Amino acid sequence: MEDPGLLSAFIDNLLSRLFCLVEEKYNLYKGFEGDVTFLMRELPMITSAIDGQLLGQDDHILRLTVDELRHIAHEMENCIDRIMYDASLDQQPWYCKYVKSGRKRKSRCQLGEEMQRLRCRLEEALQRQQRYSVSRSSPSQLAESSSDQHVPRDDLVGIDTALEELLEQLAEAEGQPKQLKVISIVGFCGLGKTILARELYNSEVGKQFEERAWVSGAHGNPGKLLSDILCQLHKTDLVTSNVDQLSIDLCNYLNNKRYFIIIDGMVADQWRIIKSAFPRDVTSRIVVTTKIQSVANTCSSANGYIHKMRRLDEKHSKQLFLKNACPGEYSDYLQPDSAAILKKCDGQPLALTTIGHFMRKKSWPTGRDCEDVCSQVHFYDLQSGDDTLDRMHQVLIHDFASIPSHALKACFLYFAMFPSDHPVRAKRLKRQWLAEGFLQPSNLCSDPAAENFEKLINQNIIQPVNISNNTKVKTCKTYGMMHEFIMLKSLCENFITLFDGWEHQPKHVRRISLQNNSITDGTSFNIDLSLVRSLIVFGKAGKDMLNFNKYQLLRVLDLEDCTDLQNGHLREACNLLLLKFLSLGGNVTTLPKEIKQLKLLETLDLRRANVNILPTEVIQLPHLIHLFGKFKLPDKAMQDEVQKFLVSGKCKLQTLAGFLIDESEGFAELMGYMKKLRKVKIWCLSSATSSKLTTLQKAVQEYIHDEKDASNDPRSLSLHFDGCSEDFLKDLKAPCYLRSLKLQGRLLELPGFVMALRRLRELCLQSTKLTADLLTALANLKYLQYLKLIADELDEITIKDRALPRLLCLCFVLQRPTFPNIEEGALPFLESLQLYCKDLEGISNIQIKCFKQLREITLDGGVTNGTVQNLVRAAKEHPNRPKVILLKAPDPSPAEVVPREDPAASGATENGAGTQILPTGPNASLTDFSIDSIDSIA
Repeated sequence: MEDPGLLSAFIDNLLSRLFCLVEEKYNLYKGFEGDVTFLMRELPMITSAIDGQLLGQDDHILRLTVDELRHIAHEMENCIDRIMYDASLDQQPWYCKYVKSGRKRKSRCQLGEEMQRLRCRLEEALQRQQRYSVSRSSPSQLAESSSDQHVPRDDLVGIDTALEELLEQLAEAEGQPKQLKVISIVGFCGLGKTILARELYNSEVGKQFEERAWVSGAHGNPGKLLSDILCQLHKTDLVTSNVDQLSIDLCNYLNNKRYFIIIDGMVADQWRIIKSAFPRDVTSRIVVTTKIQSVANTCSSANGYIHKMRRLDEKHSKQLFLKNACPGEYSDYLQPDSAAILKKCDGQPLALTTIGHFMRKKSWPTGRDCEDVCSQVHFYDLQSGDDTLDRMHQVLIHDFASIPSHALKACFLYFAMFPSDHPVRAKRLKRQWLAEGFLQPSNLCSDPAAENFEKLINQNIIQPVNISNNTKVKTCKTYGMMHEFIMLKSLCENFITLFDGWEHQPKHVRRISLQNNSITDGTSFNIDLSLVRSLIVFGKAGKDMLNFNKYQLLRVLDLEDCTDLQNGHLREACNLLLLKFLSLGGNVTTLPKEIKQLKLLETLDLRRANVNILPTEVIQLPHLIHLFGKFKLPDKAMQDEVQKFLVSGKCKLQTLAGFLIDESEGFAELMGYMKKLRKVKIWCLSSATSSKLTTLQKAVQEYIHDEKDASNDPRSLSLHFDGCSEDFLKDLKAPCYLRSLKLQGRLLELPGFVMALRRLRELCLQSTKLTADLLTALANLKYLQYLKLIADELDEITIKDRALPRLLCLCFVLQRPTFPNIEEGALPFLESLQLYCKDLEGISNIQIKCFKQLREITLDGGVTNGTVQNLVRAAKEHPNRPKVILLKAPDPSPAEVVPREDPAASGATENGAGTQILPTGPNASLTDFSIDSIDSIA
C-alpha cells in the first residue's frame, strides 16, 4: 500500500538537504545553483499537491504518481548525499582521499550531469501531464467503537478489576461533595475502552442517573457533540448549530438533574469548548474514552479520574484466545501450545479475539498449529484479504492514519528497525531520527526529536517500558500487533529492509535491520550497500555486512548489540564520512586515530564497548554533541592541538558521560573549555591525587557556575567518589545552578553547594548511611521535585510540616527499613511514593493519608503478604485510592540514576509477568495476586 504522506515527508527532508547545498556554496558546474533553485521551487509544489490530495482537494495544479515521485526523490537524495560525501572527502588530508575503496568515486562532472538529469526528469513529467496525479487510498473513517459494543457480556475476560475500580468512581461516595466528576478511560486502540464504558453505562449504578446519553466524539465537532447529547436526552426542538447557544440549552436542560453521559472515542481537545454545558453542582458523571493522553488529562484535570487501560495478563490472554479459538466440543481436547500466538497478540483483547476467530476458521485445535500459523501468516498483512482480520486491519490503519504529521509517521516506522520484544532507549531512538534527517531543528523548535517523541507517547501508540524518577520515558516499545503492522508497511514502502532469516534479498536498500539473522560468511550476497543510510544489528552481522568499504552514504551505524564486531572493522568504518550516529558493542577495545575523519559525527556511544582510553581525536570532532562511555584520555593528552581546538570555541559537546579521574591528566583539565556541556558524569578512582581532585573541583565549579542571565537549561551532574574523599565538594561555592544532581560516595553531611543550587529539581544521594544532619538539610530544598535516597539505612528524623513543598516523587532504596517520620502537611503534592526495602514490616512510620495528591505506592516485590495487605487497606481508605505496585527494587548501579518501571504502561505490569498492580477498591483482596519480581531495565 503506497503512502503519499510518507513521500511528502521525504520530499520535505530533501528540501532541507538542497538548502544545505546552497548554504554551503557547493558549485559543481556552471548552472549548478540554477538547477538546485529549480528543484527547491518545484518540490514544495509537489508536496502541496500530495497534501491537498490527502485532504480530498482535487483542484491543485500538480499531479504525479506516487511510484514515479518516490523513484525520482530517492535518486535526488542519492545525488545530494554523494555531493556532500564528495565535499567531505575534499576536506580530508591528501593521504585520506585516495584510500582503497570498494566503490569508485564519482567525478564532479558526473555528479553535475546527474543533477541536470534529475531536473530534466521533472520537466518531462510536467510536459507529460499538466497535473501531477497522486494515487491514494481514502483515510479510514472507522470509529474506535464501531463494533466493540456488541460483544456479549459472557465473552468478556479480565475486565472485572477495572470495572470495579470505575464503578467506585461512578458511585456517589458518602461524605464527598456533590459535584460533577469527569472520568477518562485512555489507552491504545483495541484494549477495550468502549467495552468497559458500555459495562459502566449498563450497570446498576449507571442506570440510577436521572438523565443518560451515549455519543461519539470521533468526528471532533463540538457542535455536533452537543446536538447529539441533546437529541439523546429527547430534546428534539433544536433550532441552532451555534456551539455557545447549544451549551446554554444543554446546561439549562441538565440544571438540578443527576446525569450520566459517555463520550466515546474523543479525538481532539473539545472539552474546553463544551465544558460550560455541564452543570457542576450536582453529583453527575461524564465518562470520556480516548486514545490521546492529553485529551484525558484535559477532561479530568479538575475533580476527575484517569483510568489507563492495561493489556491482559498471560492467564486472561489465554482464556480469551481459547474462548474464541476453540469450539466447545473440543474443550477437553489436548490443545497445542499457544505460546507463539499469545506472544504475537501481546495481551491485546482485539488481537486475541480476532486471531482466535481466525484460528477457529483454520480448524484449531485439530488443524494447523499456532507455531505454523505464526511463522507463515502475517496477521496484519496490509493486503491479506481475509475477512476475519478486516476489523483489526481497519483499526491499525485508522490508528496509523491518525498520527498528526507525515514526518511523525516516518519516525514511528523507524521502530520497525528494532525487534518487537526489544525495549528501545528513547534517547537512542531520538538521536537516530535526527541523524537520519527525519526532523530538523528550527528557531521555533530546538529539539524536534523530543517534541515528536512526546507526540507518539501522547497518542498511546507506543508504550513506555521504563520511566525514570523524573517521569521521563527511558525505554519504550510498540505494541505487538502494531509492530508487525509497521514492519510490513515499512517493507512495502521500501522504508526498511529486514533480515531475520535471509529470505529476501532486495537489490537496493536504504535501511537495514539484522535481527538474529542466519547470514554466514559463505552466503550468496547480491545487495548494493552503497545507498544504505541506517544499519542496526542484533546478533551476528557476518563478514559482508561488516565490510564498510561497501557503504558510502551511511548516517546511522548502531552495532552495540552486534556480537561479531571487532577492532579491525573500525578502520574502514572511519571512511563513512556522512556518519552522524555511531554506537559500538562489547568486543571493541580501541578506537583508531582515523576516527578524526568522521567530521559530521554527532553521537558516539561506547557504553557497551570496552574502550578504556579515548583517543584525543574524538574530542576534536567538530560536530560531536553526545559522548558516552567510561574512559580516560591517553598520557600527554594535553596537546597544543587539542587545547587550540577547545579554546577556539568550536567544541559542540553537550553530553560527556563519563570519564575517570586518577593520577593522570585528562578531562578535568579540559572540561573548563567545553562551554556547551549540559550533562556530565564523573567517576573518581582511589588513585586520584589531591592535586587532581583540586583540578576537578575547579572544573566542576566552572560547570555549575550560575550566570545572572542564565536560563533554566537542563544541566545535570553525576559524581561517583566511592574510592576517594568527598572533601573536594566542600569547596564548591555559590552562585551555582543544576537541574539534576547525583552524588554517590561516603556522605556524612550534605555539601553546602547543594543547598545553594538554584532551582534544583532532581536529586539522588547514595551512601552506606545517610545521617540525620544530611536528611534534615534536604527539607530546605523548596524547588525539589524528585528525590531518591539509596543507603543501607537512614538515621531517624522527622520531616516537618511544609517541608519539600514541590516534591512529586520520593524514592527510598534501603537495606533496612528505617524510614523517616513525616508530619501531616509535609510533601503536600507528593504523587508517587516508592519504598524499595524487602524487609519492610507493615507500612513503617509513613502515614499515606497525609499525602492528599498520592497516586501510586511502589513496593519491593519481596515484601510479605501482611505488609501488602496493610498497604492495600490504607490505600482503600485514601480519597484518591492510589495504586499499589509490586516490583523488584532497582539496582543502585553507579552507571546512572536507575529508572523505575512505569506501572501503568509497562509490558511486565500489564501482562502480570512479575510486577503487579493491586486493586484497592472496597472489595479488593490479594487472592488472585502473587508477589513476584522483575529486574528493571537500565
